[in-house]
Amino acid sequence: MPKNLANTQELVNIEEIKDGAVVLKDGALCQIVMVGGINFSLKSDTEQNLTTQAYQNFLNGIDFQMQIVIHSRKINIDKYLATLAGFEERETSPLLKNQAREYAEFVRGFVEKNAIMEKTFLVVVPFYPLSLPSKESVTKFLPFLKKTDKAAEEKAKEAARANFAENLEQLKQRVGQVVDGLLAVGLEAQPLNTEQLIELFYNFYNPETIERENINLPKE
Repeated sequence: MPKNLANTQELVNIEEIKDGAVVLKDGALCQIVMVGGINFSLKSDTEQNLTTQAYQNFLNGIDFQMQIVIHSRKINIDKYLATLAGFEERETSPLLKNQAREYAEFVRGFVEKNAIMEKTFLVVVPFYPLSLPSKESVTKFLPFLKKTDKAAEEKAKEAARANFAENLEQLKQRVGQVVDGLLAVGLEAQPLNTEQLIELFYNFYNPETIERENINLPKE
């Protein structure tokens, strides 16, 4: 058995999540926009053509990379069944208790035989800043720079924070363009905040241990 096995953190390309952005290990930033769906088949031919044209205009107006992700996941009904069980326990009418029990059994059996899928629509907008020499790469060739005082280190940290803020602002401009384009198509679209991003990725990487909570479009 190999001695050097990669741990989970090494397999995940995320360095940290902060200020509503995902920071990758290569220094790139990205924000994720959750998009609401529409029932395209129920629209008239004219409405479908208008929606299709608006979507084409949206794609043609984007001059940077982005990724559209459709995530499908089987719905976990444990919480719903627990709610029904609580209703049955509190109900005093024997008829209603029996109906609640039968309905719960029907739902459980139906889901066991038929995979009920839930889809989440996401747009990932990345930003790749210009790479600058890191402190480690500089001191590798200039050893005398290794001895730095606290003031210099704090100055370097402040410069890194300012650089992050500048890159994040440029990323937000791209995200704003994406959101405006999706709204023009007739879709709800809103960037996920830090807490929602953490929840999203935790659920992605733990599909068997936790039910994915519904992440509603955040309200401004």
